[in-house]
Amino acid sequence: MPKQLNLLLADDDLDDRFFFDKALKVLPIPSDLITVNDGAKLMAYLLENSTQLPDVLFLDLNMPRKNGSQCLEEIKTNDRLKHLPVIIYSTSLHEDVADLLYKNGAHYYIRKGGMVELEKALLKILTMIKEEKFTRPPRNKFILSLMAF
Repeated sequence: MPKQLNLLLADDDLDDRFFFDKALKVLPIPSDLITVNDGAKLMAYLLENSTQLPDVLFLDLNMPRKNGSQCLEEIKTNDRLKHLPVIIYSTSLHEDVADLLYKNGAHYYIRKGGMVELEKALLKILTMIKEEKFTRPPRNKFILSLMAF
């Protein structure tokens, strides 16, 4: 039986969480999705589960209580959390923000869009993780939604 990947999604938008889960279900890679709906809950979850972190975190930028950028900074400066792969999953996309997120340790940036694009991006990422080929790309390949699949 193939190894199931454990995924964590931090996103305050109920529809986005629903579509993310729906996209995962059509992929050939078994996964278990846990969701949190704000940055404070995300950090509490990660700290409580720091000995058994998910395989990857998908992180929305615009969340209440603590935004994704603040969470990323906390994750990457915490010795127990800093090795957790973080993928930004957000509607907004500004190059200066993307530069800062990359500099602060995010692995990839997926811009929220259609289901087909999300499924392709998730398949690419989960395949890399499953095959243990998941590495941080150079900055020019950081934004997945602008890449040709």
